Amino acid sequence: MDSSNKTHWEKVFTTKTGKEFSWFQDYPKTSVDFLDLFNLPLDANIIDIGGGDSYFVDALLTKGYKNIYVLDISETALERAKNRLGEKASLVHWIVSDIIDYTPDVMFDFWHDRAAFHFLTGEEKINQYLHIAENSVKNDGYLILGTFSVEGPEKCSGLEVMQYTETSMSKQFERGFERIKCITEDHKTPFNTVQNFIFCSFRKK
Repeated sequence: MDSSNKTHWEKVFTTKTGKEFSWFQDYPKTSVDFLDLFNLPLDANIIDIGGGDSYFVDALLTKGYKNIYVLDISETALERAKNRLGEKASLVHWIVSDIIDYTPDVMFDFWHDRAAFHFLTGEEKINQYLHIAENSVKNDGYLILGTFSVEGPEKCSGLEVMQYTETSMSKQFERGFERIKCITEDHKTPFNTVQNFIFCSFRKK
């Protein structure tokens, strides 16, 4: 694990609260809309990459999903999510790891990543992510990815990010996945600014 990267994110989650993050959402509607599109069984294996203390896990629990995994490099972020969920936290598998170091012990039906992938700016780390995703999603399973678009920010939380178009994102994942659908979305931050995202859904070949 890149210790400097982990230190950065632990500091971020130690010094700010939920609504002080630009990515904060009371309800992750776009992510849930993609989830609903595929009508997964309640025993599907679902992982949220870089889930931190986001509310996607709350939505999954409300819908009755039973095999939920949340991965984040920041232990602080996951502890905050656990504290928010209370007793329900025991229903979730919590994983403290950098995604590029992650070796799952199950295969996933649904891989969700809103705004973690775009922090990988070097070719080696991007390829590591792609390799892990290709080997972790079941055949005919789904991958949902949200990143900043070319109209979005160039930095986030003090770090450089990669911006994507539908074409460039699809190119990255074409080896192991086929694209289903992409949309753009204007995310309104808690500070009343707007960040443009692109979301793409893929099916594992």
